Amino acid sequence: MGKDTTMTTAGQRKIFFRLMGYAKPHKKKIILAFLLLLLTTIGDVLGPIIIKVFIDDYLTPRDFPYGPLAALGTAYLCIQIGNVLISYFQLLKFQEIALKIIQQLRVDVFSKVQSLGMKYFDKTPAGSIVSRVTNDTEAIKDMFVSVMVSFIQGSFLLTGIFIAMFALDSKLALFCLFILPLILYIMVLYRKYSSVFYQDMRERLSQLNAKLSESLQGMSIIQVFRQEQRMQEEFEEINEKHFLAGMKNIKVDGLLLRPAIDLVYAAALIVVLSFFGVTSFSQPIEIGVLYAFVNYLDRFFEPVNQIMMRLSMFQQAIVASSRVFALLDEKEVSPGQTESNEGYRKINKGEITFKDVTFSYDGHKDVLKNISFTARPGETVALVGHTGSGKSSIINLLMRFYDYSTGEILIDGKSLKSYPLGEMRTKMGLVLQDPFLFYGTIKDNIKLHNHNMSDDEIMEAARFVQANGFIEQLEDGYSSKVVERGATLSSGQRQLIAFARTIAAKPKILILDEATANIDTETEESIQTALSKMRKGRTTIAIAHRLSTIQDADLILVLHKGEIAEKGTHQELLLKRGIYHKMFLLQNGLVEGMEDAVSKGVM
Repeated sequence: MGKDTTMTTAGQRKIFFRLMGYAKPHKKKIILAFLLLLLTTIGDVLGPIIIKVFIDDYLTPRDFPYGPLAALGTAYLCIQIGNVLISYFQLLKFQEIALKIIQQLRVDVFSKVQSLGMKYFDKTPAGSIVSRVTNDTEAIKDMFVSVMVSFIQGSFLLTGIFIAMFALDSKLALFCLFILPLILYIMVLYRKYSSVFYQDMRERLSQLNAKLSESLQGMSIIQVFRQEQRMQEEFEEINEKHFLAGMKNIKVDGLLLRPAIDLVYAAALIVVLSFFGVTSFSQPIEIGVLYAFVNYLDRFFEPVNQIMMRLSMFQQAIVASSRVFALLDEKEVSPGQTESNEGYRKINKGEITFKDVTFSYDGHKDVLKNISFTARPGETVALVGHTGSGKSSIINLLMRFYDYSTGEILIDGKSLKSYPLGEMRTKMGLVLQDPFLFYGTIKDNIKLHNHNMSDDEIMEAARFVQANGFIEQLEDGYSSKVVERGATLSSGQRQLIAFARTIAAKPKILILDEATANIDTETEESIQTALSKMRKGRTTIAIAHRLSTIQDADLILVLHKGEIAEKGTHQELLLKRGIYHKMFLLQNGLVEGMEDAVSKGVM
């Protein structure tokens, strides 16, 4: 659902009915809430009628019999008390329904975000997504909690009031009907202009969240490079645009909401009083009827004012809903199983084959060109090359973070696309250069809430990568708290936990993206020993910048500008005296090869 949809009445209607679809599971509660609302409306309508009877039948003729007056007073008092009690339960029920609807909507939005493909996150700022899940759903909640209750209650009360007015004097009630088209016109006019301004406000708020998110994530870089002033100016610029959009909307609110309705109310009051004034010249008028009409008119405009004041919230909710539904309708989902009719296919050996794979992120520039290689179980295939050569792109395709259209990737001789994502995620272990740790405990981060994993298995995995040494020295050991992203742990400690997490899952295929980059030399030697054991019977794909870490690889692929420029073992590649040889010379401080390597653009 695009941005322009919210600008048309048909588009707003479509969004509204889609929102109402979330109310279907709560039919019984809604019917009960409506019945309670009907009772409160009847009570509101009966009140002025009782006062009218008292004025015309007893007060005007100065007749005060105790019995009827006591009955009349008791009835009025019971109606008011009953109204208070029923209103409480009715509002409670509506609020409960509204919160349940928003609860489900938020779950749907969050679930959708979890299923989106990496392409979506590449083009959408994180703050913008957060804004849709939090701010936009909050605006929708306000609509259900406040606006819908006011609209429904107001509609019931308006209908009841007009019925009562026609019962009292049909001719005058018919005159009062002229106010309805005026109110509807004001509403249409308001929706037409406010939708544009609210759309702008939501976009600016989304940009504010994006800028804030970026600033928080990069705070160390901002402070190191003294970018505080620039970031503040950029934030102020976006904030100013948000302010201007808000001011435009306030001007519309100030003109078309309360002031316009008050003008219509004054016109309606003039009509009613004029009618009674003219009628009084030809026939006597009943003071009670006059009181009832003026009272009903006042009661009529009370919900109208409530509705109009809530109309701004409704408009915000419609705009917010269009943004939320745009996210729910996003088609850039994570690639899944697309080519199998054989049910749940399993990865048994873990043999990987790339056949002439060409890939582009944007559909224009190829980052991989005709990539072909095979990694057999128990073998280690290393990917080396300068930044932008395509190493990480190979990993992204193998992990199904992105889909490919040219060539083929096979696992155990079957298309990668024929495996369910669940099977792939279970049988593939990924360790990144910058590991991500979740808020919780070290134990939780190793087992990732896998309830079938025992404490012994967790500790065995930690011992396997020699992470148990620093973990057991912590005050609470494996139950030690991990703050957001593991900020209180060193880079090496975070990496060791990531290794333990991957090993604990016992994958068939191991993928290492410069996994030892943040670990000191002594720890790296220990991990290399652990990795050697771990590779047995497993297929390993390793991205490496430090050539010393992959010299024992069964196959080394040297990537250059998205193509495999060289391949072979460490010794074979050195003998070729090509790109790999130049890289090896540079990394080992043999400067005689540096000049030639730089001139060829290798480093």
